[in-house]
Amino acid sequence: MTDSGSDPDPDPGPDPDLDASSHTDVQPQADIDLDPVTFEVLRSSFTNLVDRMAQQIRRTCYSFVIYNRDFSNCLNDAEGNTVMQGSKDIAVHVGTLHYTCKETLEYFEGDINPGDVYIVNDPYLGGTHINDVRIMRPVFHEGEMIAVTQSNGHWADVGGPAPGSFNIEANDHYAEGLRIPPLKIWDAGEFREDVANLLTTNMRLSEDRMGDLRAQTEATRIAEERLLELVDKYGIDTVMTAFDESKSYVERIMREQIRELPDGTWHTQDYIDADPNKEEGFVTIDVEMTIDGDEVHYDLSDSDEYVGNFLNSTFGTSFSAVVSGTKMFFPDVPLNSGLYRVVSADLPEGTVVDAPEPVPVTGSVAGAYEKVMNAIFELWSEVLPERAMAASFNLEYLLAGGQDQRPGHEDQEFAWYDWMAGGWGGRDGKDGSNATAPVFGAGLAVQSLEGQERDTPLVTSQHSIVTDSAGPGEYRGGCGVRKGGRMLACDNSVMSYCSDRARSITWGINGGLPGIPHGVTLTQDGEERQMGTVFSNVPIDEGDEFVRPSSGGGGFGDPLERDPEAVLEDVKDDYVSVERAKRDYGVVIDEIDPEVCAYEIDHEATADQRAFIRENRTEWLDEDPEAVARRYREGEIDTLDLIRRYGVILEWSSGELLEQTTAQFRELLRERAASGWSSGS
Repeated sequence: MTDSGSDPDPDPGPDPDLDASSHTDVQPQADIDLDPVTFEVLRSSFTNLVDRMAQQIRRTCYSFVIYNRDFSNCLNDAEGNTVMQGSKDIAVHVGTLHYTCKETLEYFEGDINPGDVYIVNDPYLGGTHINDVRIMRPVFHEGEMIAVTQSNGHWADVGGPAPGSFNIEANDHYAEGLRIPPLKIWDAGEFREDVANLLTTNMRLSEDRMGDLRAQTEATRIAEERLLELVDKYGIDTVMTAFDESKSYVERIMREQIRELPDGTWHTQDYIDADPNKEEGFVTIDVEMTIDGDEVHYDLSDSDEYVGNFLNSTFGTSFSAVVSGTKMFFPDVPLNSGLYRVVSADLPEGTVVDAPEPVPVTGSVAGAYEKVMNAIFELWSEVLPERAMAASFNLEYLLAGGQDQRPGHEDQEFAWYDWMAGGWGGRDGKDGSNATAPVFGAGLAVQSLEGQERDTPLVTSQHSIVTDSAGPGEYRGGCGVRKGGRMLACDNSVMSYCSDRARSITWGINGGLPGIPHGVTLTQDGEERQMGTVFSNVPIDEGDEFVRPSSGGGGFGDPLERDPEAVLEDVKDDYVSVERAKRDYGVVIDEIDPEVCAYEIDHEATADQRAFIRENRTEWLDEDPEAVARRYREGEIDTLDLIRRYGVILEWSSGELLEQTTAQFRELLRERAASGWSSGS
């Protein structure tokens, strides 16, 4: 990562609300046109309006996925610009809902009427992936459209060959599921049941899909009702002024905060594990951030071309990652289209961050999206070190579907759709958060195991913190989670998995070390197989078992600078093992009586161990990779030694050395870890 201290002069764009990828010369107003009390009441009312949509959806949705908060809502103005999003919306939807709204309004221009409701999930029209289905309702006052209320929900299945619509074998979107262009699902108040049936009949558990459609539609109606109540109370002119002022308010406070920061350009990279159509080696996502006066611009032009599976992002998804990654460092700034006047991005078509149709993109959030976010975390960690944070674990989805054969459920279709919590990155002065929702959606709930077991022929066999999963550092990353399950009576059932970072393992900064690899282990007929991080439609049957861990976050700072007493507490909490306390932190701990958490630090041995690690750790990164891999295969060292000491990456299912990936991973460790290691005692 570099800071060039440049002073660029980007060309201004034509309209900040219509082209969020461009800069603008529009300046915020010095004062708002409403009195401060009325403005604040209405601005808060807009947030409350959107949050009421969320409550409606949670109480009426059919999908367990949506119930666990994989949804977002927003209020758009008549041009499609976002006026307000909810207080607990999913990050990946942030920055995309206004694009979807604009595209839909343009599509139906001249044919937009009271009582219309639209549906769309097209990822190439500013959306995310086909599972995110948006419902939009134009709101009219005295015959004039004044707003659009919008609800986005992740439907657990939208058709295609793989249950859950995550098909790693897809070469294009036609093999992923049903792509829905803007459609009228209600036409002037009349429900188009034929259109709804056409859509949901092509999806698994079609009754659930219809239920989610109605729940989201009702949420948009409630928002319409609430907005018109505000119009009746305050008048149309006042409410429309509050729309404009809400956006200008966000723009103004964001510009004020950016203006206080130094101008310059910062650069870093993150990686997807591999492109299946090429030789092994990372896929690069290159992010350059420039602060120029009161604006922030991101250039991702040097990112690699799109990959041969569904881990690509569309423009909308990647811009969402830019917005969400930035917003993480400005938590006090509300979110609406005013922010897009300040934050812009170059996302060249044909790259992994802007894949053109029909390139598959269903796994984008586990692929390019979170890599953009984590890269931006690192850039802002340089600019605002007091808010610094290392990389967080990778989002992952495990899906199973088929026919339930449990007593009382015979031949019923089922869909098990699961994500896990994991560890966030270590921070400047504080350890990372343990077992937390992924950064793509911090508001996601950990799904109820009991609820899953009621609905599907699958029982959870374990769900616990993973010892040694957190990246070591002066401030360690948060711990990841291990979750396992066993299939009950089922027929014609398959499993799919979508994740990443089996190779580009969650990294630390300022001297911090990585977490652990992601991946699924599947046991069938007593045979255990390492399945990796991406696969689809693997047959499963009753008695089959699986387990997968999520990584902890990367460490922050040199682990040899961590207070030995803090390491001791981690050992007592089972966050760190006695062995890794010695090998990662250089802290030697004697086990007095583990049954009662009786441990004791050997301070003299600790001083010797830390001196030994300091003397040798840079040379470890230069040892012959094949020799290191051979020691691993012979059982002399373990996986975490490979990753954290030697920077060696293998094909974990076979033990084969990945030479190019290892070279890239070692360079990553030199830049993010070794450059921050201390040499003192």
